[in-house]
Amino acid sequence: MTTVLLVIFLLVTLALIGVILVQRSEGGGLGIGASQGMGAFMTGRGTANLLTRTTAILGTAFMVLALVLAMLGRGQAPRGSILDAPAPTAPAAPAPAPAAPAVPTN
Repeated sequence: MTTVLLVIFLLVTLALIGVILVQRSEGGGLGIGASQGMGAFMTGRGTANLLTRTTAILGTAFMVLALVLAMLGRGQAPRGSILDAPAPTAPAAPAPAPAAPAVPTN
């Protein structure tokens, strides 16, 4: 179940990012602005209302899914502290290196 919720959470996150980037900002940004990009489909105000409503719905879904995933994962973490773990043992001493071969001199 957690995997399904994580996939839905990822899709909601990507949709939320996309909707936010499409909105018109104060400086113009990446937004579609008025009805120039939409043709006669919607007015500028209708587009803004639709995007605002979509952002609110996706934002709510994002928060609800985040809380549900946090509640589901709450009991799966190991209990205790990493400081309570036993100290690692020292590695065995390395074997001595073989002697270097003698270099013949002429």
